[in-house]
Amino acid sequence: MTSVKSAYKQFSADDDFPDLSQHNNYMAKVLTKEIYRSLRDKSTKNGFTLDDIIQTGVDNPGHPFIMTVGCVAGDEESYDVFAELLDPVIELRHGGYKKTDKHKTDLNPDNLKGGALDPKYVLSSRVRTGRSIRGFCLPPHCSRAERRSVEKISVDALAKLDGEFKGKYYPLNKMTDEEQEQLINDHFLFDKPVSPLLTCAGMARDWPDARGIWHNENKNFLVWVNEEDHTRVISMEKGGDMRAVFTRFCNGLNKVESLIKEAGYEFMWNEHLGYVLTCPSNLGTGLRAGVHLKIPLLSQDEKRLDAILAKLKLQKRGTGGVDTASVGGVYDISNADRIGFSEVELVQGMVDGVGLLIEMEKRLEEGKAIDDLIPK
Repeated sequence: MTSVKSAYKQFSADDDFPDLSQHNNYMAKVLTKEIYRSLRDKSTKNGFTLDDIIQTGVDNPGHPFIMTVGCVAGDEESYDVFAELLDPVIELRHGGYKKTDKHKTDLNPDNLKGGALDPKYVLSSRVRTGRSIRGFCLPPHCSRAERRSVEKISVDALAKLDGEFKGKYYPLNKMTDEEQEQLINDHFLFDKPVSPLLTCAGMARDWPDARGIWHNENKNFLVWVNEEDHTRVISMEKGGDMRAVFTRFCNGLNKVESLIKEAGYEFMWNEHLGYVLTCPSNLGTGLRAGVHLKIPLLSQDEKRLDAILAKLKLQKRGTGGVDTASVGGVYDISNADRIGFSEVELVQGMVDGVGLLIEMEKRLEEGKAIDDLIPK
């Protein structure tokens, strides 16, 4: 835990303190000169420093649609060494989740109630999460060899899946034009990160080395390798059968974890943070359960819709992502929380909330009021 830059001895911490006066992210809200002085000359065993943690938030003052976190972890140890900064960031981002709180996990789809949503309104359903393999640095700080090892471990495990999960891996740097075109048409392909939030954090280094996409033959279970996290696991399908999507998600994820363990590895996890991922916003479950929901009448009063979603602990985006607007009253609606609740609880809240939004839309179609349906 010694100084990692000789300049830290030559200049004071106050000389190095970033100008955050125009910034609107959680890191900027938390970081004081006192915290910066306390942590500036520390590093993890892998050499990740405070300045590495905060660089993306220093270079990116804020986001027009969402409050960004403004910091990333470079390895699992980051959350311990820099807890003085990251604990209050986590508490702010996750609605008061304190450093003494313990996370819970529930990947048993049998515990979900209902889950069949009206396909007239729900165009597609998806559940995704991330997983990190213990013993390797996270994408902002990993070496090429580490990234390639993560790819090999992941692909070796995925190659052993059978039944409905049997599939194929497509490495980005060896993909044929035909394969690339097909993955684009399937909306599976991820490209080199262009968001400054990711590039400033160092996640685009050596692109596309050791990155790739795996999917099963039915194209409804998908794994991204070495994008923002070691792996991103996604279950999806057209229509509103969230129960089927979540069941596939849980079963596939449990199978992958078992195969990873058989190879002598494990996912990063602890009782407090749950599953450990690159961005503090994804700690806990890392889960985002979402639907593309068509609610043209309810969306006419956007302020009211936003208030309803806040009470339901849901968030909305355009169907093209964070920076896009609704088209034809279609939104990507998903759970706002990640940590402090189990996977089942988060999917249940999303299912129940979307069911209520559909009920409101049907009322409006009949020309009736919805005041009695709005949660208090």
